[in-house]
Amino acid sequence: MLKVSSTNRIDCFRRVLLGRSAALALFAAAGLGAATVAAQDNDTGVDINSWSPEYVKEIAGTLEVDTAAECADVVPLDYDGRLTYWYFGPTDASPELEHKMYAEFFAAFAEMYPNIELDAQSLGYNDMLNKLRTAALGNAAPMVARLPILWGVEFAAKGQLSPFGPEDVGYSADEFWPGAMKSVTWDGQTYGVPTNNETMGFIWNAGIFEEAGLDPEKAPETWDDVVAYSNQIKEKTGKSGYGLVARVNAGNTPFRFMPVMWAEGGGALDEADDQPTYDNIYINNVGSRRALQHAYDMYVRDKSVPVSALTNTQTENQDPFLANQLAMVIAHPSEYGTMLDRAAQAQGEDKVAAEKVVSNMRYGLIPKGERGRAVVFGGSNIHVFNPDNVDGELDMEAAKAFICFSTSPEWTTKLAWVSSNPGNIRGFRTKWMKERLDTIKFLDVTTSMLPYGIPFPVIPESPEIMNIIVPEMMQNALTEKMTVEEAAADAEAKIESLRDGI
Repeated sequence: MLKVSSTNRIDCFRRVLLGRSAALALFAAAGLGAATVAAQDNDTGVDINSWSPEYVKEIAGTLEVDTAAECADVVPLDYDGRLTYWYFGPTDASPELEHKMYAEFFAAFAEMYPNIELDAQSLGYNDMLNKLRTAALGNAAPMVARLPILWGVEFAAKGQLSPFGPEDVGYSADEFWPGAMKSVTWDGQTYGVPTNNETMGFIWNAGIFEEAGLDPEKAPETWDDVVAYSNQIKEKTGKSGYGLVARVNAGNTPFRFMPVMWAEGGGALDEADDQPTYDNIYINNVGSRRALQHAYDMYVRDKSVPVSALTNTQTENQDPFLANQLAMVIAHPSEYGTMLDRAAQAQGEDKVAAEKVVSNMRYGLIPKGERGRAVVFGGSNIHVFNPDNVDGELDMEAAKAFICFSTSPEWTTKLAWVSSNPGNIRGFRTKWMKERLDTIKFLDVTTSMLPYGIPFPVIPESPEIMNIIVPEMMQNALTEKMTVEEAAADAEAKIESLRDGI
């Protein structure tokens, strides 16, 4: 029996692993720390040095999987039980295909495990964290929840999650990206399974580039280039160059600003180092200040970004981009599909203009800084809450069945269809990955950013640092309340106080 309730619209490599020596070579070439990816089994079936848009396409469709058979080895398909599940699903702004995949996911689980009653609630991204905090404190948490990669460590550190990992549902930790496994590890204990891993790309409007006298088919190579391009676009066309995002308490901000900090040699803590300890605060180092200066130069000095950047998320950048008034953004592969959908809904001359913008969309790797290229290694993980914090009795077998199904090569690929990458690495070899690559334009480009991914610091304070302190630092500099140096020093002091429990 499936019961799905929602506060939003209801949503509708056998093992490919990453070899140790090849992985380390790739990351050294990327200019990032070798710890960005940890050692994995040498019997990989894939050459990580070949990880590129072409190679991703080559391996897709080379593996057949049987989800029912794999999960039946964990929990019998006739198991009778009940499960409560919270997640953040598609919204009204999501592509229709994402809604369709979620609907198919729930229907397929109900068919595979017909005797598990599933009470699933979809919550808004900006509301879910606080609701879950309150529920866990009141011993009314769901049995299982899928959370953004940044959130889980907070609940683990509070003792509110059950120890749980891939092995509990028949998988090996080697089937998941090392950075993803890092994100579900606290104090040496694994407390979840990765469901999907996100890496974004750099998008530009080739038409605006041409208007501004820039090469329409070439993305800016460095962040210095982004600043220069943005200014040239503003001066030559009157349009906004770069879609800066600086809103406080919105995940879009750190996902778009931290890649700049890491690329320039900075960070909030030492999360981009080869061996991060999370004891060193880097937010006031030269690289971090250089990244903040880029934002200041575009917003204050050149006025080449939207004035609304202080309150914008990426959603607010979509209208000016589609209206041919904004040239560059960082976004998911789904951005192309979203723009395509919106163009199709336009009427008359607006439709013609929007379709031209979509045809001018180009995707490339996120620009480099002085240290190298970087992107947030994002995504989501699925967790089991501690029985003491759950409303009712925790049905661990039902949880195992659902998590096995959710993190299978099949469904980590399908649920990541328009916006992410499969958490289970075997998903990259499935027929569904091949179909995605054949039908989703630019997906191969964003997937190629995975080796440059850096997870947020795996500490309980990460949400506060990333969603509050980093954006407030940006706002202090961009509103000229503080100089760049003062804003970075203020952020450093706030992180010190936060870590000290003050």
